[in-house]
Amino acid sequence: MSTAPIRAVIWGENRHEQVEPSVAERYPDGMHGAIAKGVGEWLGDKAVISTHTLDEPEHGLTSDVLDETDVLVWWGHAAHGEVADEVVERVHRHVLAGMGLVVLHSGHWSKIFTKLMGTTCTLRWRSEHDRELVWTVNPQHPIARGIPNPIVIPEQEMYGEYFDVPTPDELVFISGFTGGEVFRSGMTYRRGFGRIFYFSPGDQDFPVYHHPDVNHVIANGIEWARPDRERETPTLLRYDTDDFFNGQGYRGAFER
Repeated sequence: MSTAPIRAVIWGENRHEQVEPSVAERYPDGMHGAIAKGVGEWLGDKAVISTHTLDEPEHGLTSDVLDETDVLVWWGHAAHGEVADEVVERVHRHVLAGMGLVVLHSGHWSKIFTKLMGTTCTLRWRSEHDRELVWTVNPQHPIARGIPNPIVIPEQEMYGEYFDVPTPDELVFISGFTGGEVFRSGMTYRRGFGRIFYFSPGDQDFPVYHHPDVNHVIANGIEWARPDRERETPTLLRYDTDDFFNGQGYRGAFER
């Protein structure tokens, strides 16, 4: 594992902040800015953090930017359909090649997350100032390191089961809400060489991204999702009869 700082990009839709005064007051630097500040306080000099938003050319996610990104953090909600398909394809290729992806809250319905999951990613929801308790169910997982059990979020949008996603590789957190609902709120996946962490707490109507424990989880997720090898898209390699180990440069599954 490289000891160089993690190159993390916090991507935010940044639409609610522009059109809703209450959201702009709650997040004067945008939700992406609040997330960047919060995770930066936990990661310190272990990461170099930058931000990009939807309205930038190519949504700020150019080939050059993604080439220099170890982990992409994604928040979107009101404008999923405005994300260009060619940018989604570009991000998808980079994830398969090894770039880490952390998807937050309503990013469950983003084009990139649904493409990677292959399901509708729908869920139950209610926005009525519910209290959320985020319970750690896999305390050995690196993303749970140093996280209190439970995290108490006084006001939050309720996300509830059933959540139409594939069975996760690892379930790290589950949440309970005032109305009795439960939700798989923190889970991991691997796609190609890329690591993906989905974490649900966070909404424009509540100050969740000012919560230090929530930002601590995101920071841990960024560290966990960091690639541990040179970026390379998995390929199918031909080898010749009787050359089981070395044919056409083949040295093993997903290795060249």
